Amino acid sequence: MYKYQLSLSGQDPHHEDDGNIALQESLPELKRPSMYSVVMMNDDYTPMEFVVEVLQQFFSKTPEQATEIMLAVHMKGSAVCGVYTKDIAETKAEIVNQYSKDCQHPLMCEIAPADD
Repeated sequence: MYKYQLSLSGQDPHHEDDGNIALQESLPELKRPSMYSVVMMNDDYTPMEFVVEVLQQFFSKTPEQATEIMLAVHMKGSAVCGVYTKDIAETKAEIVNQYSKDCQHPLMCEIAPADD
């Protein structure tokens, strides 16, 4: 009735085994993407409340985390807001810079390669 027969023994009766073994090529070795820190810079004009708002809104920080980072920016001159892949870090820094400009504040963020 059917031309083909299923062989469950793992041997194909119509194929001769010549002893060759098929090898699967190894998968390419993957490495983690380079990470970048978004660094917020201190200035003498931006209100502390605005900095906390930015940290909560754009970096998903809790009020306590945002206050801690804001104080580090104020006391040390700069602080890391978050660590991301390069594209995300650039986007976050640009969004903060544009939002600050739109709100007429000089607050700035930059990106820098993250310490490993």
